[in-house]
Amino acid sequence: MVELAAVILTKNEEQHIGACLDSLAWSDERVVFDDGSTDRTVEIAQERGARVLHHKLENFAAQRDAALTAVEARWILFVDADERATPALAHEVREVIGYQGAQARAGWWIPRHNYMIGHRMRGGGWYPDYQLRLLRRGQARYDPAYPVHEIVILEGEAGYLQNPLIHYNYESLAEFRHKMGRYTRFEAHALLERGVRVRPWTYLSMPLREFWRRFVSLHGYRDHIYGLLFCGLMAWYTFMTYQHLRQLARETA
Repeated sequence: MVELAAVILTKNEEQHIGACLDSLAWSDERVVFDDGSTDRTVEIAQERGARVLHHKLENFAAQRDAALTAVEARWILFVDADERATPALAHEVREVIGYQGAQARAGWWIPRHNYMIGHRMRGGGWYPDYQLRLLRRGQARYDPAYPVHEIVILEGEAGYLQNPLIHYNYESLAEFRHKMGRYTRFEAHALLERGVRVRPWTYLSMPLREFWRRFVSLHGYRDHIYGLLFCGLMAWYTFMTYQHLRQLARETA
């Protein structure tokens, strides 16, 4: 069994997958867990020497759980295709997975630098944006109640790394709208399953709450016009999620 496998979930990521895999060349194994890509994602991954596994996406939490089952390694490092690992992060990961005894952890949180249309975000929840991505296999699974923006259920303690992943979130507003449209459907289904129902005031109260949370409480104002833009878009995304939820509730009534 290998010590560390870097796992990348993909679906038509030819634009990013090559650079992502190159940034993970220091890992013992690189695995591309692909959801039926129709572009050159798989070809590029194979050219880089990565192992490719094919698995139909049900939702993101289920996909990560499937990868945890399929990839045999002591440690799994999940990296998105639009993320890059720096040499400093590589060194730190290698250091912490060598800990033994009282210093051992079941997982590690990794901070992220998020770039949106070329701007590195400093507030709004986009920094430090810790992600629980380095997992000791056999001591981690994903909560099925959160199919998107996944939550790890960890059997043991987690530590915090210092060096960040570099995340190129959105290169254009069109890309943002496309991804958010996909996420709203997953989140609406999750809300429906948790028994959440839409009230007349929800369409105003929840988007306003999300904007306040990101722009004020999480200091989105530090990013000036970028903070105003993306905090506003996240409020709109929240509005659309509840629209989808109302439609789903009507269909299942």
